[in-house]
Amino acid sequence: MSATPQLPPALPLGPDGAPALPPPPGTDMTGICFRDQLWLDAYPLDRNLVFDYFALSPFYDITCNNESLRSRQIHPLDMSHLTKMTGMEYVLSDVMEPHLFVIRKQRRESPEKSSAMLAYYILDGSIYQAPQLCNVFASRISRAMHHISKAFTVACSKLEKIGNVETDSDAASSESKTQKEAIDLKELKRIDHILSSLKRKIGAAPPPPPFPEGYVPPSASSEQEKAPDDVLASEAAPQIDPIIDQGPAKRPRFQ
Repeated sequence: MSATPQLPPALPLGPDGAPALPPPPGTDMTGICFRDQLWLDAYPLDRNLVFDYFALSPFYDITCNNESLRSRQIHPLDMSHLTKMTGMEYVLSDVMEPHLFVIRKQRRESPEKSSAMLAYYILDGSIYQAPQLCNVFASRISRAMHHISKAFTVACSKLEKIGNVETDSDAASSESKTQKEAIDLKELKRIDHILSSLKRKIGAAPPPPPFPEGYVPPSASSEQEKAPDDVLASEAAPQIDPIIDQGPAKRPRFQ
């Protein structure tokens, strides 16, 4: 049979001689965790002793209804007594012994009505406060915005590199084109120099010899041949009077 767990140490006395209450735990304590290895080595962590272990952590509010039950030697998670009380309380919502225990902090208004406030979980002996849903959304959105901003920064740097590469390639092509044009001009000058030297060596072409006497170029003879035909055609074509040379007029016959 396991030994009974020890009670928390006595609270310090106030100025009036009454025990002074510790400050209530804060709302956001997600940045800390609690673990008491000595307690875990001495007692088993199960559903019967898990609340005594949770009461040692800074997440525990000593003004809860569970502490009132503990002072009367009643199990602090006894729902038959907690439902008859009003105020702040802790309940064990989910259990996966011996690794995971989920404790919910809630405010009870009636035996049937209670509103959840915070949640805590004990994972392999370490106690954590579960983050609120709004904080989870804010953290995920902030992380997503960080990655999106980083992606845009990387994309902008890549685009700048691509622009620099295109500028360098355009400059290289323009340089090669200018160099090619310069080479072509050199070739043209060299060819002109060769042709001019050959012209100076060979000299100008001699004029053609004169035609023999009586020789008529073909173009001139064809023009002379065509000219008489045109003259004859113009002379042979008589002028026709549109009134006299129409022949006898046809007269109608009357019977």
